[in-house]
Amino acid sequence: MRWLVVGASGMLGQDVASTLTVRGHDVRTTGRSVLDGDALNGHRALDITDADACLAAAAGADVVMNCAAYTAVDAAETDEAAAFAVNAVGAANLARAARRAGARLVQISTDYVFDGGASTPYAADAALAPRSAYGRTKAAGEWAVRAEASDVLVVRTAWLYGAGGRCFPKTIARVAAERGGLDVVADQVGQPTWTMDLADLVVRLVEANVPGGTYHGTSSGQASWHEFAREVVAAAGLDPQIVRTTTSAAYVAPAPRPDYSVLGHGSLEAAGVTPIGPWRDRWAAASAAVLAPAVEAR
Repeated sequence: MRWLVVGASGMLGQDVASTLTVRGHDVRTTGRSVLDGDALNGHRALDITDADACLAAAAGADVVMNCAAYTAVDAAETDEAAAFAVNAVGAANLARAARRAGARLVQISTDYVFDGGASTPYAADAALAPRSAYGRTKAAGEWAVRAEASDVLVVRTAWLYGAGGRCFPKTIARVAAERGGLDVVADQVGQPTWTMDLADLVVRLVEANVPGGTYHGTSSGQASWHEFAREVVAAAGLDPQIVRTTTSAAYVAPAPRPDYSVLGHGSLEAAGVTPIGPWRDRWAAASAAVLAPAVEAR
């Protein structure tokens, strides 16, 4: 199967490309700039806001995987147009290009399309109610890709971490080592999710030829940021007791964060696809690879 992985220089894109290669797929990758392309063994850059460039890039692909996104959540509050250009217009361009190439699109989305006010896991078909500019632009991207083709796969994820980019565990391990203690919010709940696990899930969805629709690509179970931070600190060889609790009120940011970001896996199970395992187990499997640079720096 011939895959085009867009945004392959990012944390998720790197793991998608490597997972596909290991499984024997034909993989082409694009990055955001010439430098990104050079880092990806000479593969070209792609500006997804350029519709013609997307058409050319998708030619010959069986699957187009969109890992590209404007993810500066706070910056989007004052520059929503820039976020919309990538997250909505860019997604639409890729969906149209995929349809014309006869390829299937996989669009990565986010828990930020929900308001975070629930107390039970959000179903894939739950009503969207984004509270931030980032969430609005990602919701618009979902709408745009679905308007292009019925077989599109929208895969929402949350609380991603991985070896190939900046992420919560790396920051926590570094700060804990430098300061000897830190405060982490305990009133935001979600599902820490390893990019390798999400990459594996996406490939399994496509290989199983599941119906077009929305699926949730997050680990099973739930945790607060504080709980996750304690696991991270323990994996870094430090005492988890140095992680203290605080509340969201202590960290006012331009963009509101969802208090509750737990996504349900009912649509995966209905399609016969096994969800990602419990977050603690998956963190135990991932921690050595994810924390290796931070641990070596101590």
